[in-house]
Amino acid sequence: MRIYAILLVVTLFSSAFSDETPGSYLLPRPLIIEYPSEIETTRHKKSDDEQVNLHCTSWRFAAETNNLSPWQTIPAECAEYVKDYVIGKGYTTDLERVSEEASIFASSVEFSGDGKDIWIFDIDETLLSNLPYYIDHGFGLELFDHSEFDKWVERGVAPAITPSLKLYQRVVDLGYKVILLTGRKESHRLVTVENLINAGFQNWDKLILRSLDEQHKMATAYKSEKRDEMVKEGYRIRGNSGDQWSDLLGSSMSQRSFKLANPMYYIP
Repeated sequence: MRIYAILLVVTLFSSAFSDETPGSYLLPRPLIIEYPSEIETTRHKKSDDEQVNLHCTSWRFAAETNNLSPWQTIPAECAEYVKDYVIGKGYTTDLERVSEEASIFASSVEFSGDGKDIWIFDIDETLLSNLPYYIDHGFGLELFDHSEFDKWVERGVAPAITPSLKLYQRVVDLGYKVILLTGRKESHRLVTVENLINAGFQNWDKLILRSLDEQHKMATAYKSEKRDEMVKEGYRIRGNSGDQWSDLLGSSMSQRSFKLANPMYYIP
């Protein structure tokens, strides 16, 4: 009986591979066997990574929609997430979308003909990118250091944000008066002008920086006051581009405002 069973197995095995060519059923090399404990560890790691990604995506969405309380640094667990976003295609794609939508609106405006139609641009993370600085400072993981950032500004090497440069040139070509309204210090005027020109920005009508006695003001109040002055002078603020809600909210708001993505820092 045992001999019969063995012969039956051999017969079936031979029959199963009777049509195979020699070596066709050999296993590929190297053969990697993953034991159950390793599979379970990998599964848990993937699950943890997915949870962090979901959490950080949710956090970024809340930050961009201004639903978070004023925050000072990005969550520690989101450092890699923010890094991957700002140096990857996601950030660039988001900036391109804002530029495209702003350009469509800019083209749709009918001018009054008196030269009073203006577009306001913030500078940092709107026209110029400080990403080289934030690469060295944890992509927003570190508390903001005014002294260190001033040293970076004084180098005057911030590159242009390409989609914003495209929008800027379009706005100028359409005939808007361009006002640059920044939280940078008045003492940084010369280096800021040189940096802007070297990055490709030209033909603005006015560059407004913070004076010494305005340093204590919150950004929302400071920029609102400057817009109030423009409106009193008879200007119509058609568009306003900025990376912070404090660039856009407050009094004398523009006809349309365009918020650029920035998950690295928050300025109230």
